[in-house]
Amino acid sequence: MRFWGVRGSLPTPGPDTVIYGGNTSCMEIRADERLLIIDLGSGVRPLGEWLIKNDLKKFGKVNADILLTHTHWDHIMGFPMFNPIYIPGTELRITGPMSLESVSLKSIIETQFSYQYWPVREGELSASISYNQIKEEMIDLGDGLTVQSKFLNHPILCLGYKINYQGKSIVTIYDHETFQNLFAASAEQDGFNNDTYLEGEIAAAQENEKIRQFIKGADIVIHDAQYTKEEYSTHTGWGHCSYDHAIETAAGNNVKRLVLFHHEPTRTDAELDELEKKYADNTDPQITMAKEGMVLEA
Repeated sequence: MRFWGVRGSLPTPGPDTVIYGGNTSCMEIRADERLLIIDLGSGVRPLGEWLIKNDLKKFGKVNADILLTHTHWDHIMGFPMFNPIYIPGTELRITGPMSLESVSLKSIIETQFSYQYWPVREGELSASISYNQIKEEMIDLGDGLTVQSKFLNHPILCLGYKINYQGKSIVTIYDHETFQNLFAASAEQDGFNNDTYLEGEIAAAQENEKIRQFIKGADIVIHDAQYTKEEYSTHTGWGHCSYDHAIETAAGNNVKRLVLFHHEPTRTDAELDELEKKYADNTDPQITMAKEGMVLEA
């Protein structure tokens, strides 16, 4: 697996982000000669250039399964500049969740190719592109490659993915916030109902346990970690995790490596270095801070 974009919310190019990178979410996974791309953030532009120089030369075409976690702008914005879509013979199969009941995944992606946003229309693309709108399910991509999806906690429908191949697994938990009791309130407040409160506590605990079971035993887990513990207290409900929660979720679940991902856009290289040092001595699991260009093998 290779990271092409690890930043959250919006691209942040500049002198303070050259080490960890300023591109938004995009990751390449290779299962022998099969290619998976996770998300189409701004990092997909340099990936496209690399594929033209390598896959196109080696295989005669670019052929990929694309897994979209969700359709927020930072996760799809790079697609119009993914140059393989302008090359005849390119085959892309885009899988992801439905964002709104009345709007399909296909229409959301194709809306980017409207003249008010982009000078090339969808009908002018040279690639063969198909769409598969999913919920929580197991997908068999063939050749022993499977993908299991899991709903996460985000302000829009968002999927985590568990990619399985030859006994190895990589899990993505992008754009996720720990489930919390929506009915929590002080007993002194008007309208407090203890039974409803207890039901909320049970429901939140059950959903958090489902996430732990989803990542259990994974070789690599890439987990949202946009905030420090202190920052998270003022960003509740934004759909992102703290470093501490990501580590707590992975700890004790036989996860071999945890990659902290979706870096806060204002976070500098120096600050990310300090945060990595803070958690570097953790051995259960091994912790790595995501960087553009980083390559890991499961």
